Amino acid sequence: MTKNSDSKGLLNEKYYLNRELSWLEFNRRCLAEAEDPTNPLLERVKFLAICYGNMDEFFMIRVPGMLSRTPIPGPDYSIPFDELMGCISGTVQELVDEYGECWSQLKGELAQNGIYILKVDQLNPDQGAWVKRFYKERVHPLLTPLALDVSHPFPFISNNALNVAVKLRDKDGDIMYARVKVPLRILSRFVKVPSAVGDTFVLLEDILENNISSLFPGLDILDAHVFRVTRNADVKVTIDEACDFMSAVEESIEDRDVGFPVRMVVEDTMPRDMIRLFGKNLKLDPIQIHSTDAIRLVDLWELYNLNRPKLKYKKFDPYTPPELSEGMDLFEAIKSRDWFLFHPYESFSTIVRLVSDAADDPNVMSIKICLYRIGNDPSLIRSLIRARENGKTVSVLMELRAKFDETNNIKWARQLESIGVHVVYGPLDLKVHSKLLQIVRLEGEKLVRYTHMSSGNYNTSTAKQYGDISFLTADQEIGEDVGELFNALTGFFGPRIYNHLLVAPLTLKKTLIAKIDREAENHKKNGNGYIAMKANGLIDSDIISALYRASIAGVRIDLNIRGLCCLKPGIPGVSENIRVTSIVDRFLEHSRIYYFENNGNPEMYMGSSDMMPRNLLARVEVLFPVRDPRIMSNIRDRILRMHLSDNTKSWLLNPDGSYTKVTVAEGEPRIRSQEWFIENRGLWHGEP
Repeated sequence: MTKNSDSKGLLNEKYYLNRELSWLEFNRRCLAEAEDPTNPLLERVKFLAICYGNMDEFFMIRVPGMLSRTPIPGPDYSIPFDELMGCISGTVQELVDEYGECWSQLKGELAQNGIYILKVDQLNPDQGAWVKRFYKERVHPLLTPLALDVSHPFPFISNNALNVAVKLRDKDGDIMYARVKVPLRILSRFVKVPSAVGDTFVLLEDILENNISSLFPGLDILDAHVFRVTRNADVKVTIDEACDFMSAVEESIEDRDVGFPVRMVVEDTMPRDMIRLFGKNLKLDPIQIHSTDAIRLVDLWELYNLNRPKLKYKKFDPYTPPELSEGMDLFEAIKSRDWFLFHPYESFSTIVRLVSDAADDPNVMSIKICLYRIGNDPSLIRSLIRARENGKTVSVLMELRAKFDETNNIKWARQLESIGVHVVYGPLDLKVHSKLLQIVRLEGEKLVRYTHMSSGNYNTSTAKQYGDISFLTADQEIGEDVGELFNALTGFFGPRIYNHLLVAPLTLKKTLIAKIDREAENHKKNGNGYIAMKANGLIDSDIISALYRASIAGVRIDLNIRGLCCLKPGIPGVSENIRVTSIVDRFLEHSRIYYFENNGNPEMYMGSSDMMPRNLLARVEVLFPVRDPRIMSNIRDRILRMHLSDNTKSWLLNPDGSYTKVTVAEGEPRIRSQEWFIENRGLWHGEP
């Protein structure tokens, strides 16, 4: 115990950053990418769309728990509720203001590149006439104006839908209000207008507002302003005897659309009386209402999808090791040695082809796979179906509760079940977040297990956008562990013996803590303690306190945490040996790597789990060891250390929870890790 510790020891709340404020700091780092003029213009537009989408998810998933005072696992490092909500509201308003400023800047730069976002009154006469026809033929028939008065109940306002609030006056001078929903599920937000030069767009709500009088004949339009409402989407799946698991998930999805309101965002020109009226009817406190001149910027994805390659990152061809390339025998290659693939710098098509080859290989007896987020590409599903049609045993652990992917997963599950694939949903009380594939092949008189494990999903789309590490092995000891885990998931999940895998919620957390504590003991004896971890989030208080103990013992600790981090670095006598960085760049950092120096006998684990209570306590997660010393050295020296050395897109966490951009020191080479990985893709397969 240090002199800075008290009776609560290292679990004292003063040693922890608030997770919600840490989340908002992550969104600030994303916003910095949208503001960075060195990024291609449409990539900056994309980052602004990501920022806005992240903020929506924050309010849909995180804020409802705070409003309901749901306790968070771990030490009491929370700020008092009223103070926290005020702090969050102020920070959100600050970020929303910056979104607007950023969007204003981007619109100007888009115009310089022939992409014009105009108001209807800025169009030339021919374009104005086109918009009039467009409204009459394509928009007006879709609209349903809803009055707000004593004879009309306050209308239900859909989650994150775009709306126009209208203030009107009748012939007697009475003031009335109405709401019109913008039909964005049917029409694009950015409406392309015929133009002789470049690409010209007007916003759909601007077209609606310019024609709003057609919805209210005989009334004077006094004001029309855009707003949107965000609702609670953190809906729990409830199982009872009357329904099956899939039906319960489907019902929970329906409940998500009607969750209680948690936020309203209004156009900054909306008068106070209109804000009060809508806020009162939605039962929102003033701190839950934010004003801006840029609403629903998540629709900027429509602009990003423009075919303007010069305004985006330069494309590159992912690397494929020659031994794993098209036409080569993947089973022979994997049997000869372990392989790892670093996506998106290396092609995920190798994994897709492995499943496809297994489906057609007469020697393959069975395929087992965990699916969490699949996406819309049917390639893997088709291969699994073909494998079943070819007489193989196919078992799929389909996690139906992958948030916002439930509908898609249910669709694939039904399709697989219809042709006889064994589809299971895992333990009722645990999400299955593990990324596992096992193919069993008859070779001579012997069954050989070929195993794929990863930090990323079996999703061909995100595999091009997320930084993930895949691992391929025919190691039979690893294969036996994975086979045992599949048996637990399809049978009855509970304590089992795994010789190499760390499985949550059974052994993963306590084993990681033991390895951290071992590093502290090794350092006390030998002075060479070192820990490096790369993950998406670090929240778990027991893991953090173990890292504090190691730091107090003198262990040097490098943490590369993309998003939420509740550990406070740089506390004298507690965490002064801990450095925390975060990288936000072209690709979403998604890999998890845990490295322990272990007195010259290093150990490394990779896999699906972050250091957050939900991963360690409420999910089935897997970390697997890297047993090949050559592969371990390459991942450590050519991947992990490059991330830790980044001085271009890396941010340094300060003790107060803020982040400072890492800069290139005088005489140091400029290192942008993702750029280095693109330029040197595949180099990590050479000799260490």
